[in-house]
Amino acid sequence: MPKRESDKITVFIADDHAVLREGLKLLIESRENIVVIGDADNGREAVRQVKNIKPDVVIMDIAMPELDGIEATRQITEVSPYTSIIILSMHSSPEYVHRSIEAGATGYILKESAATEIINAVITVASGRRYLSKKISEQVIDDYFRQRRTRDKDSILSQLSPREMEILKLVVEGKSSSEIANKIFISPKTVETYRSRIMQKLNINDITGLVKFAIRHGITTVD
Repeated sequence: MPKRESDKITVFIADDHAVLREGLKLLIESRENIVVIGDADNGREAVRQVKNIKPDVVIMDIAMPELDGIEATRQITEVSPYTSIIILSMHSSPEYVHRSIEAGATGYILKESAATEIINAVITVASGRRYLSKKISEQVIDDYFRQRRTRDKDSILSQLSPREMEILKLVVEGKSSSEIANKIFISPKTVETYRSRIMQKLNINDITGLVKFAIRHGITTVD
């Protein structure tokens, strides 16, 4: 039975080479359950369009004019937090992979492998899992998470934006999503999105864990 349009994975392609964008589109749309709904030739335009159309997946070239792929990724995670981002790069060094993950990417593909890996990568990140190009050692991702676990207080907190810090403080003070929304003039749904992202960044699974973290790092105190 054919998949309904609503079941399709929507993809946005950001790359400054028109030929590569077109090639990726043809390759991706060879699968009936994946559709390309937009593209851009620079990072700033990618952020603007993704904010409006909110695709399931963005394929992002790391070397982009106006705004590089890593910074564009960071901004997209702010304006479209449920969009998964695959970095497309010619670099396999740990530094590039670490920076991409730090910015919010959930996938990293080498350009030389894109033709054989892109569809699998799109399906994988759209399901909420990570995807690393097969030519990148798993040690790279292991090193990243080991470094993250051993960061000091300032490094951990620096992962959070000022708005996320504000919401974290209100959450651990026991404020509900509606109360927080009214206080800082955003919707309760947006509060929930921020809270989920905070927990993901801090690798914490529940509110109790958030409270313990806040006490441990001096964000709040025990009465």
